Amino acid sequence: MLMSVDTDLLRVLADPLRLRIVTLLARETLCTTHLVEETGARQTNLSNHLKVLREAGVVDTEPCGRFTYYRLRPEVLENLAGGFAELAATARATAENDVRRSCS
Repeated sequence: MLMSVDTDLLRVLADPLRLRIVTLLARETLCTTHLVEETGARQTNLSNHLKVLREAGVVDTEPCGRFTYYRLRPEVLENLAGGFAELAATARATAENDVRRSCS
């Protein structure tokens, strides 16, 4: 059975700043201060994007004193990638077997 791709997660990751945040968090766990420095975004804007990523389950938070650190949840991206890999395999099999619907 063909796995579906999570369109809500795609919408979350389609935003350029959120994709930049995810890319940075793939390399290391960062706090908001680090993310502001790396992205050049305003803290309030960044916090709003981090909230979206948290609610989508893309990142986890870890309080550390007066700071909050953010960590990427790789399994979320792996599931998304798995959905695309399955779509690609289906498309490859369709092309190899010349599967097409006849026109009436």
